[in-house]
Amino acid sequence: MMVSMRSNDAAILKKVFFSGVHAVTGYGAVHHAVRPTTRGIEIAGKEYRFGYYKKIIVVGAGKASFSMARAIDEVLGSRIDNGIVITKYGYAGRLKHIDVFEAGHPFPDQNGIEATKRLMSLAAHVDRYTLVLMLLSGGASSLLVAPDGVSLKDKILTTALLLRSGAGIDELNIVRKHLSRVKGGRLARLFYPARTVTLIISDVIGNRLGSIGSGPTVEDTSTPAQALEILDRFHLKKEVPAAVITRLEQRNMGPAVRPGPARARNVIIADNRKAVDAGKAESRRLGLRPLILTTRLHGEARSVGHELAALAQRTANRKYRKSRPICMISSGETTVTVQGTGKGGRSQELALGFAIDISGKKGITLLSAGTDGTDGPTDAAGALVDGTTADRMERSGMDPAAYLLNNDSYTVLDRVGALFRTGPTGTNVMDIQVILVS
Repeated sequence: MMVSMRSNDAAILKKVFFSGVHAVTGYGAVHHAVRPTTRGIEIAGKEYRFGYYKKIIVVGAGKASFSMARAIDEVLGSRIDNGIVITKYGYAGRLKHIDVFEAGHPFPDQNGIEATKRLMSLAAHVDRYTLVLMLLSGGASSLLVAPDGVSLKDKILTTALLLRSGAGIDELNIVRKHLSRVKGGRLARLFYPARTVTLIISDVIGNRLGSIGSGPTVEDTSTPAQALEILDRFHLKKEVPAAVITRLEQRNMGPAVRPGPARARNVIIADNRKAVDAGKAESRRLGLRPLILTTRLHGEARSVGHELAALAQRTANRKYRKSRPICMISSGETTVTVQGTGKGGRSQELALGFAIDISGKKGITLLSAGTDGTDGPTDAAGALVDGTTADRMERSGMDPAAYLLNNDSYTVLDRVGALFRTGPTGTNVMDIQVILVS
């Protein structure tokens, strides 16, 4: 089917975006990776027989954990002896054999602590004939929370300071791991000697297992010294609570302990490459010429927005592309160094920077959004902008550059109806940017 290019650019971008999201939903990814056999279940090519495993426990955390758990609930049914998953507020539902809890994200809260305690308590009932299925997706670092040597308030403030400083997910998670009783492989060690199999939806560039959800079932290779160095690099040592520094220094002076589990398997079942490939296929189906830019997009969000705008304009000026409209797709996770007092998220800030640079240009449209349906502490997934967006802001009496400087992309984008809202999507594989050069 060929979509009218000039009248339906926004609809085209949404089709490409949602085709990527639908390809990596937790529900679909689990059903693809897990299937029943005559003697047990097969998980990513390996069979686990019910004759050996007398008990099955399902645990999980992340924005996609309910979607993943819904699939496991259907596959295993009454064979599940116990189960607890923790997801973000508004992302949950009811399941027959697995309890679902909601908690705070991006900052942990008391509900997260209580739910994690319940989850950890299941470890008291395992042995080597127990199969623990861990369902892990982005957001688990905040939702699966068990502070070690510090208070919840201390962890929240430390997380907030790191986020505002522009720290990347790897740096943030290294610090969080060494302030936790479950991160960095400690959860799988807690469930030892059970066999732990973790099904993972990756929200980390390069699919680094230790960074996804802070690696609760992955041997940790970071050190407390690295955590201290990160706080020092971002000039936060004097701003984070004293208890945080004290705890990291205590761990640094103690014996080097690798909490890596001996009976754990980690399997990535969905990532942003799969989403981008699906978007590419959809754009081709729509009669576009797809161009994959990268699945490792990173950097300061507004700067990346400027770079993508420059690339889109260069592409629009090339003669070779006159035969078919071009659909450029990228994915990754940018950062925002907060210096203002506004509201927004990395996808919104990227889109605003893009919109300013293409102001007045015809035939260029961008959709930038989080695949989980949430961009920063807002109700929007991202934004959809074109060459008229910045002009409409100015005609409304708003200076888009000033709002960008104040990290207030949400307010100005909302004023001109450019925000993109999806609600919970059932997955989380970072952000996707789709640019149509028509």
